[in-house]
Amino acid sequence: MIRAGVVGASGLAGGELIRLITQHPDLELTFLGGSSNIGRRPAELHPNLRLDLGLTVQPVTEEVADKVDVLFLATPAPVSAQLAELLADKVPAIVDLSGAFRIRTPELHDRWYPKVKRRTDLADRFVYGVPELIKDQLADAELISLPGCYATSLTLGLAPLTLGLGLHLKTVVVDGKSGSSGGGLHLRTADLHPFRSGAIAPYAPTGHRHAGEVADFLARAKPAGATAGRIDSLTMSAYGVSHVRGLLTSSYVFTDDTVDQRELQRAYTRFYKEHRFVRVRRNTETLIPVPDPQAVLGSNYCDVTVMHDEEGGRIVVLAALDNLIKGAAGQAVQATNLRFHLPEETGLTMHPVMPV
Repeated sequence: MIRAGVVGASGLAGGELIRLITQHPDLELTFLGGSSNIGRRPAELHPNLRLDLGLTVQPVTEEVADKVDVLFLATPAPVSAQLAELLADKVPAIVDLSGAFRIRTPELHDRWYPKVKRRTDLADRFVYGVPELIKDQLADAELISLPGCYATSLTLGLAPLTLGLGLHLKTVVVDGKSGSSGGGLHLRTADLHPFRSGAIAPYAPTGHRHAGEVADFLARAKPAGATAGRIDSLTMSAYGVSHVRGLLTSSYVFTDDTVDQRELQRAYTRFYKEHRFVRVRRNTETLIPVPDPQAVLGSNYCDVTVMHDEEGGRIVVLAALDNLIKGAAGQAVQATNLRFHLPEETGLTMHPVMPV
């Protein structure tokens, strides 16, 4: 068995990690870490988990290295930066769910994470990206940084255009909508029920840091045996909506390269043919238009649809996922499976739950 620890065990992503790990045939939960809920059991922190694991939340010290083979950091970015410095080269594998090490370029990191101080040499050692695009890099990786939830959706939506077709995307304009769980468990007035219920709140209308990490990653990613395309400009507006979990990104892509609907559909189907967690869908194939976040909730799937808007001279890419599973805990387990040479889908074969 692979011994697993979760730091940030009281948070939403931490709770999902506990749930997934305890159902995983090859992972054993051996450590829970935190700072504000020391001594509390998982069942006290997460009402859905009536588990007696013989574990309580403990402070994180160097001794955790003797208890785990993989340590998940479901912590705020400044905390992840400190813990990675403390435990790198001591724990065999660290999987960070925060933004501490997502952006490789120092200047871009400082722009979007000005309060997160990290060692540059440590940041250079982290493997970053969605498992579908960096599978080979995850084998035996010691330090893994997972994309944000929006970034996962965006990268999976745009990669077939740049890394598959090699297109030059002049402008990409993104509209992102996410449920309240995307902000974690923080007491903010805007997230109180009287204000959040029924709302479409433009909390980042002129830019979002997840767009920065997508542009940074795709600029560095090079497909084997092919010429990668490029993105000149990628901008994003983000909105909070009233549901709890799930997100949808709508990417409006402008390019001078000539494409049509058939070519796009074939390219996406071919690009994700061997990747079971990305479902390439036609917008009108079901009783409700897809992608729709409610059609992926509780699962590790990302649903992607590509459409050619001939009249508007643009490509429209829609991508939906559960921000707490494929956008966080599920993707962390997926990366861990690859890191320890397990089948990618181990412990993640649950189907979406609908209606929600």
